[in-house]
Amino acid sequence: MQPMTRRSWTRLAGAGLLALPRLAQAVQSASSPYRRPKLKITDIRTAEIRAHGYQLHVRVYTDQGIYGHGEATDSAHGGIPLIQMFRRFLIGQDPLNVDYLFERIRTGGIFAGAQAGQYVTALTAVEIALWDLAGKALGLPVYQLLGGRMRDRIRIYCDSQTEDPGDPQAEAKIAQIKGLGFTACKIDIDDAADPARWDKVNWTASNGEIDSMLKKIAFMREQLDKGGPPRRIDLAVDMHGRYDMTTGRRVAREVEPFKLLFLEEPVPAENVDAMRDVRENTTTPICCGENVFLRHGFRPILEKRAADIIMPDIQKAGGLLECRKIADMAHTYYVPVAPHCVVSPIGTMASCHVCAAIPNFLVLEWHWIQRLELWRSFVKEGDIIDKGFVTVTDRPGIGVEMDEEAARKAQVPGTPWFVPNKEAA
Repeated sequence: MQPMTRRSWTRLAGAGLLALPRLAQAVQSASSPYRRPKLKITDIRTAEIRAHGYQLHVRVYTDQGIYGHGEATDSAHGGIPLIQMFRRFLIGQDPLNVDYLFERIRTGGIFAGAQAGQYVTALTAVEIALWDLAGKALGLPVYQLLGGRMRDRIRIYCDSQTEDPGDPQAEAKIAQIKGLGFTACKIDIDDAADPARWDKVNWTASNGEIDSMLKKIAFMREQLDKGGPPRRIDLAVDMHGRYDMTTGRRVAREVEPFKLLFLEEPVPAENVDAMRDVRENTTTPICCGENVFLRHGFRPILEKRAADIIMPDIQKAGGLLECRKIADMAHTYYVPVAPHCVVSPIGTMASCHVCAAIPNFLVLEWHWIQRLELWRSFVKEGDIIDKGFVTVTDRPGIGVEMDEEAARKAQVPGTPWFVPNKEAA
């Protein structure tokens, strides 16, 4: 690509670089060698990984030899047939028209489940790959294409999976979190195996279960404060939407003295009125949204003031621009965004580009402390987290590259690894 001059930047601004439908015009007038109309999509390939759950990796290839890499998780199961179906919308198209392609696939699937779930998750992986590709073609980091950077570093919280006072390794595990420099962490307090739980179906918590929850929080708070200033490390708590409104209200009130960063999904997020009822009866900040899809899913949560904080999963809620739009919608209600994130360094860095570009970012999840070796080797850049923060890369696109040898250690057995499609253009 030729170096950018003041005149080149003027042409970019005049072409409306940040007016996304005109992105291709900006490239045509100011960049090389990927000048339109040569850049076209030729193939879409996939790979499947099991690390913290299931992750679907997608690459979108072009006739100019560059490709974009995206990642989706959780409801990505069953996504590969959907992505093969998306090919008819993608092959031969200009990959820089990201929002156009996203809307074309979304609206084209209105009778195929495009409102949520597997369809949107599969589309999310493609959307992220398209942004990575666009950034590489333009020579710009993705955050620049999303409106520019508001912060250099992204605060990360560690999902500890350590909350049991009876675990002989608990103190050592918590010390590791502190030693890694995190300023926030999260624990889970829902427990289907709690001996004080009397019913496998009805999740109205007994007094014994609630006492156990409070002991876990108190233990974690005590360990986090040990040897340092009180509450220097923020604590969030997750209930995974597994309780009813009665329990959600009780727990939210009981945990008020701990001044949590947030209490996550004390009731399922699909009942917005129930979530609002919990929120209105406590001073504990209520967070929800990891299984909510698209702006359409978050609209009633925001309109009904059902949550203090929303947490879209950028790897399944619709992708980078869609989550930028969700964050903008939340910003009009003065609601911060703390995205759910359980994916590899590729998806995590992609999420960081969104977090860098929005004004109302709070904190981003990280869930790989139990697989540190894989995390640190998954991309060629090494560990992207330093003392609890990710510095957003200025490299084109997402800015990190998979280390194939390391990543394939987590490949789902018997699945293809970015195999070319026989019908590739």
